[in-house]
Amino acid sequence: MTANLGSADRPLRVAVIGAGPSGFYAAAALLKEGFTVTVDLFERLIAPHGLVRYGVAPDHQNIKAVAKTYDRTAEDPAFRYFGNVEVGRDITHAELKRHYDVIFYTIGAQSDRRLGIPGEDLPNSMSATEFVAWYNGHPDYKDLQVDLSCEAAIVVGVGNVAMDVARILAKSVDELKRTDIAEHALEQLAQSNIKDIYIVARRGPAQVKFTNAEIREMGHLEIADAIVLDSELRLDRASSAAIEGDTAMQKNLDYLRAYAEIGVTGKPRRVHFRFLLSPVEIIGENGKIVAVKMERNELRPSVSGDIKASGTGRYETIPAGLILRSVGYKGVPLEGVPFDNRNGVIPNEIGRVIDLDTGRVIVGEYVAGWIKRGPTGVIGTNKPDAIESVNSMFEDLQKGKIPPAPEPSPDAIPALLAERGVRYVTKDEWKLIDAKEVADGKALGKPRIKIVEREAMLAVIGK
Repeated sequence: MTANLGSADRPLRVAVIGAGPSGFYAAAALLKEGFTVTVDLFERLIAPHGLVRYGVAPDHQNIKAVAKTYDRTAEDPAFRYFGNVEVGRDITHAELKRHYDVIFYTIGAQSDRRLGIPGEDLPNSMSATEFVAWYNGHPDYKDLQVDLSCEAAIVVGVGNVAMDVARILAKSVDELKRTDIAEHALEQLAQSNIKDIYIVARRGPAQVKFTNAEIREMGHLEIADAIVLDSELRLDRASSAAIEGDTAMQKNLDYLRAYAEIGVTGKPRRVHFRFLLSPVEIIGENGKIVAVKMERNELRPSVSGDIKASGTGRYETIPAGLILRSVGYKGVPLEGVPFDNRNGVIPNEIGRVIDLDTGRVIVGEYVAGWIKRGPTGVIGTNKPDAIESVNSMFEDLQKGKIPPAPEPSPDAIPALLAERGVRYVTKDEWKLIDAKEVADGKALGKPRIKIVEREAMLAVIGK
């Protein structure tokens, strides 16, 4: 029986859980091989594209253009979309196993890491993930309470997401209104009183995680200066040795040195880059954030060769009323699926899901993207990652290691969801929602106007 899997007589039935980049890359790879495969892509939200829609900054439309590639994958007749369906709530893991030969988990890293310091739960202290989701129109975060009446904000972290949120806070309304930023966020940002944005790194300028493009953009803001202290750009011997020959890091340093040289030009807002500082306490008064206490660090090479930041016992306080932490992400468990709590990933070997207790491969289950390897790389990194996992699956198929599902009928899932009253959204229905967003945006000179509320999306398709 197994030998017939993937043939015209018995197509391989695959469920992909999560409609972000890795989900679409996995689907594309599955449909390109010389086997007969059907792919059903499940997404708990109505809109597909994951981080491309809800994570990429609205002023980075060139990056969002990758969604067109995903849409081409969705056009394949062997591809079905089940939006507004949450695995674990609307359909169980056991039911997926019953109706699909193969399951791919591509659910990303949905939670953020905390600072673990006093005052972190004060109002207006939040993760950069939440703030990004708020201004990108994620339905779960449309009611996030963001107070922009303060004069200073602190962004903890020096990755691309930290740079994105700092840039959005630093930009003028004129710069933002030409993007697909959520209307509710644009209205609040238009009233922002923030003048100083501090990007704080626990290590030095030779250990930053942002790209050349992100730091270059900071020099082209209409109403904000990029401020760098020359004294914080001096590298220790270990850092200098570590980046020798690293052209990307050298270019980052060139930009930082240029900003230090230019200094303040008198623009109404300022983006300050601060290095060798770790927040140790968020200070509040009358329930509001007023400042953050920082410890000065020094860098020391460890035995393993890494360059670690160590506290010096010297402190400074930076007044601020908004704190955004951007210090890493981690996955969340999915019902019925093994999970590595320490690393925040689904345990796997070359994409094959493994049982942590026994170390054995769980047949027919695979993983791709951030939930496979952790939150590293850019959107495009997920393509080779997904292909690697799909190749593992096809290798198992050819060796007869994938048992056929007991009830593989394509009609089973729509019937099951209908019986439960789950209003799933098809790929054709999503195209109607997408077309309305684009048309509404075009009328105002924007890429699109996002529909945020679930009910408003369903209203477009007459439900």
